[in-house]
Amino acid sequence: MATSMKPIRRVVTGNDAHGRSKVTWDGPAPNTDQGYGWADLWVWNETPAPLNGERDDGNLPYEFPGPPAGGHLRVIQSRGRPPGYDSANDPGAEPTHEPTSRAGGRRLSRGGRNIYSSDMHKTETVDYALLIEGDRDLVLDDGVISWRPGDMVIQVGAYHQWTSPRGPATVAFDMIGARFVDGPAGLPQGNDLVMTVDPKRKLPEGVKAARRIVTIDREPGRSSLVSDGPTPDLRMDPARPGFAAQRMWVIDSMPAKIVFETLHLPHTIEPPPAGSVLRVVTYPPDECWKGKVGSAEVQAYFRAMGSPGASTYSPLAPHPYMQKTRSLDFCVILEGEILLVLDTQEVSLQAGEIAILRGGNHAWSNRSNNPAVLAIAAHDGAW
Repeated sequence: MATSMKPIRRVVTGNDAHGRSKVTWDGPAPNTDQGYGWADLWVWNETPAPLNGERDDGNLPYEFPGPPAGGHLRVIQSRGRPPGYDSANDPGAEPTHEPTSRAGGRRLSRGGRNIYSSDMHKTETVDYALLIEGDRDLVLDDGVISWRPGDMVIQVGAYHQWTSPRGPATVAFDMIGARFVDGPAGLPQGNDLVMTVDPKRKLPEGVKAARRIVTIDREPGRSSLVSDGPTPDLRMDPARPGFAAQRMWVIDSMPAKIVFETLHLPHTIEPPPAGSVLRVVTYPPDECWKGKVGSAEVQAYFRAMGSPGASTYSPLAPHPYMQKTRSLDFCVILEGEILLVLDTQEVSLQAGEIAILRGGNHAWSNRSNNPAVLAIAAHDGAW
């Protein structure tokens, strides 16, 4: 339980009557629980996710672990272990126990909750968990993993516990409906080979390797680590020195599959039908390439990314790399500052702030002197 909830700025885009992208909401997430330290930023009940309308879907009714045919984006701010902590004086402490079922069987718990830790649990979801700031540990049945701001955990239906023994933390959770084909065991489907990094690979100057931590239950009731290290999928743009798109995970169905690996799936900017794609993207300062990029360079980039139709390039556009995809995009600013460029306006975003893009024409412009890093989870949408 948190003692207070620091406001999370949420920028949501839409389109005006002429189809031009605009900001629809800009401010703190509206659905917040100060006592427990969580804020719901967006909920979608069906897939493809709706992209139109004036309804704020951050205010939709919510039940953990979220809609089985959709998902939700939530930020949790956890407190650290208090000095002199004594579990006997913790009214919320729960001992470990045999698994119990909740939410119609979509959530299983083995207890172990306390004031600075969640219970050991698993949900019928695939989760993208991102540490925004602070210090957090991931507890699995085969070990404990400490993670740092910017690290990404791909939780593929595994038992896990979150704990903050050294200090508070802020984590974004993008939870997507999945299906355990074998009942509550939720074991992997297939045996896809886990991809690894080419040892000869070199990152562009100014780009940090994105850490990808993947977990799964290899046997009933026992979670394990699948992989922990840099993602092997790196794409660059020769016209923009210092640009890097690091693909972390792909979902190609709803409900999502419980599998060991997904990066063998085709590479595109937009998500597969009924699916999603997660990336960490580094944007260098625009000054590195400004005045050197035109139609040919932009089209070459979008072709290399597998999405030539995503580009909306025009010499009159507000930015050369304007793009539009039929997707609901959750964009978490991890480092630096960056401008979200829309058809009708520009919005400045800082580290720790989150933009939700509903299929609108946009680009990202870095007018600072340092790289900006974003985590972008794109989900299939429908206008």
